[in-house]
Amino acid sequence: MDPTGQKYFTIIDYVIFALLLVASMAIGLYYAFTGGRQSTTQEFMYADRSMKCLPLSLSLMATFQSAVAIIGTPAEVYANGTQYWFIGCCYILGLLIPAHIFIPMFYRLHLTSVYQYLELRFCKAVRICGTVTFIFQMVIYMGVGIYTPALALNAVTGFHLWGAVLATGLVCTLYTALGGLKAVVWTDVFQTVVMFTGQLAVIIVGVHQAGGLSDAWVKVRDGGRISGIDLNPDPTVRHTFWTLGVGGVFLMLSLYGVNQAQVQRYLSSRTEKEAVMSCYMVFPCLQVALMLSCLMGLVMYACYGNNSPLEQQYITSKDQMVLYFVMDMLQNFPGLPGLFVACLFSASLSTISSAFNSLATVTMVDLIKPHYSMTEARATLLSKMLALSYGIICVAMAYVVHLMNSSVLQAALSIFGMVGGPLLGLFCLGIFFPCANSIGAVTGLAAGLVMAFWVGIGGFLSRMPSSVQVLPLNSTNTVLAASENITVFAVIDAARPAGLNGLYSLSYMWYSALNSSTVVLIGLIISFMTGPTKGDDVASGTVYPVMRTAQSLLHKLVKPSTCYTSPEHTIDGHKEINGNGKEDAGTEEETETFLPSNVVSPVEHETSV
Repeated sequence: MDPTGQKYFTIIDYVIFALLLVASMAIGLYYAFTGGRQSTTQEFMYADRSMKCLPLSLSLMATFQSAVAIIGTPAEVYANGTQYWFIGCCYILGLLIPAHIFIPMFYRLHLTSVYQYLELRFCKAVRICGTVTFIFQMVIYMGVGIYTPALALNAVTGFHLWGAVLATGLVCTLYTALGGLKAVVWTDVFQTVVMFTGQLAVIIVGVHQAGGLSDAWVKVRDGGRISGIDLNPDPTVRHTFWTLGVGGVFLMLSLYGVNQAQVQRYLSSRTEKEAVMSCYMVFPCLQVALMLSCLMGLVMYACYGNNSPLEQQYITSKDQMVLYFVMDMLQNFPGLPGLFVACLFSASLSTISSAFNSLATVTMVDLIKPHYSMTEARATLLSKMLALSYGIICVAMAYVVHLMNSSVLQAALSIFGMVGGPLLGLFCLGIFFPCANSIGAVTGLAAGLVMAFWVGIGGFLSRMPSSVQVLPLNSTNTVLAASENITVFAVIDAARPAGLNGLYSLSYMWYSALNSSTVVLIGLIISFMTGPTKGDDVASGTVYPVMRTAQSLLHKLVKPSTCYTSPEHTIDGHKEINGNGKEDAGTEEETETFLPSNVVSPVEHETSV
């Protein structure tokens, strides 16, 4: 190791870096000029609904787990220990709920945009409010996505930071407009495999540099980086089991349940079964990604210990640590630094392109299509122009991210918690509460956004004067005595902020839970004040039958041998839908769902583009 200042690429690194980018672009060009040549909105936005579950699952994982996770997670583990690893617990419910509730509902309604659901359930005004909120959320997040690889490239090669931002934005925008969703998905597959390979190579070399597996383990254990389960219920502690395992569920639901970028992939599946299976397959993919990122953080600590390159002023931000570590560890392996940086860079491109595609889709379907009629060719061209426009806007947002005094990981998760939480609450209000009305939905969404920015911005401003040392609160040695744990909790209780400071100190992992709960609570109160929606006025298939599903599950558990012949599932040979309508009973599988697959969706009555 040679822990000196800035590292530089060799010629081989530059060649490999260029080859990987060319290969990623080649995949996009292949799908741009083969098949239907992206000549229809159906192909450009939904890949002709022909995708299989394996590539979709890798793409679903890569969309929000690429550069942000690779750069942010190892730096977090290096600084504060493995407490963040417990976020993997939230993946279970965070994927099961979308697989069994959101995906079947959206798929059977034959939606093009997920916000069409809001119009079916409430009214057009709610749909527009949801669409505008999503656009705002994704434009800000894409600022993080563009800035992250540019920051990495600047740290390891000296390439101009804003030159890299402009290059990233230009490549991504052209790539999205040419390739469509099918190219984005298959490029994600290629980049994910190479990305995992690059991370594994760094871990193996890093362990060797640290003296072997046993020596690396002793160093991270003695350094207090192996965290036990922190069951502290204080919601102001940044990372505990509850903030990660429970608060993270709401974050996962906002990402994998109701986010247009992910729902668009579910809807591009050939069948509903493959859409559900792709959601299941995301779980092992996320666990592997989380494991590799956390192991990289531990290996970094085993190599550097407390002599952080940041403290030695070799780098200017902790978000540059991963790339500095890669260049430091792999400097004697020509080509590997270029491989890793190229994977990081190209994975970010796929993340950004996914967002551009989804932004173009919701703008076209929700804001333009209902008001203007046009030919299919013109609609496709306009969709591509919208993707180009969003590319320019998101490049400008990268400068805002540059001004934020926060880590890349926390910035990204905070954005989704602040804006994604209210959107999750809006969908939950419609799906689980038949009494909710349109006035309650709009008011609840507004209240959730106000709460989100009040707490988020207030917390950001309150942390500006001084930095917070997180390690003593979130990382405890697994061999600590009970008395030492009691001492830690006593210090936490004594230092717990009160009043508004307590609200501003709320862990960013609780943002989604707080904001979505605010939307549901305010939405229900306003709905009852203005007159709840009657059961007959609820469109079929837009409300999940919670009570009927719970009764069915309980009946199966009590009498598994007769659960499929119980008369509770049918009424006079007909099946209930949303608790207020009857329809001919379908297959055995359909009797357990809220909208049989043979029911024509109300969305199909809309005029196609």
